[in-house]
Amino acid sequence: MADEKDPSTPKPPAPGAEPAALGAPPTRPPDPAEPKVPAEAKAPEPRPAAAKAAPAAPAPPATTSAKSADAEGVSRRGFIKWTTVGWVAFSAACTSGLVASTRFMFPNVLFEPPQSFKVGFPSEYTVGEVDTRWKDAYGVWVVRNSEGFYALIAVCTHLGCSPNWLAAENKFKCPCHGSGFYKTGVNFEGPAPRPLERARIVLSDDGQILVDKSVKFQAEKGEWTKEESFLKV
Repeated sequence: MADEKDPSTPKPPAPGAEPAALGAPPTRPPDPAEPKVPAEAKAPEPRPAAAKAAPAAPAPPATTSAKSADAEGVSRRGFIKWTTVGWVAFSAACTSGLVASTRFMFPNVLFEPPQSFKVGFPSEYTVGEVDTRWKDAYGVWVVRNSEGFYALIAVCTHLGCSPNWLAAENKFKCPCHGSGFYKTGVNFEGPAPRPLERARIVLSDDGQILVDKSVKFQAEKGEWTKEESFLKV
């Protein structure tokens, strides 16, 4: 029949529908009864899966572990070494301090000749002579004249040197600066400012001559006239 439509003839698109692409399957026209969904409303994006655990760090090489062990061993040995040295030094310092403190508690002992001593009997001396037997041992000369005895201390009054008795010149002579003294002990040459000093001289209970250097007599002070500065016989 003429009014029958050819089924192969495409139907015109419905109003509001987009034309289908050539060769694409035909789209169904929208149903006016279905509600329209805005284009902005999209399906929620799927959440990303939890991050995977980080891979474990590779184990250090065996050589690195050996080096670390060696360094640790050296460090320990050095620490023990210096600790031992420190304790030894500390102990030595403490010991020295203890010894010094102990030594401080005791006075020094000076091994000096006695200040008081006997020099024999008066009959052992010759008148007019200077006896030098006691100079080295006790540091004195014993002189006898016609009246008695006196003891001269063998120390120069200049700077403390020890003079010598020169029998040929009949005088005491200091080897340091040339001071000279008569047999009596009076100075007469050189820089010595005053006479030699005398020591106390008396007779002991047993009749021997006793000299005591702890008691001195000086001529410039008029002390040679005192009783114990001269022993009369």
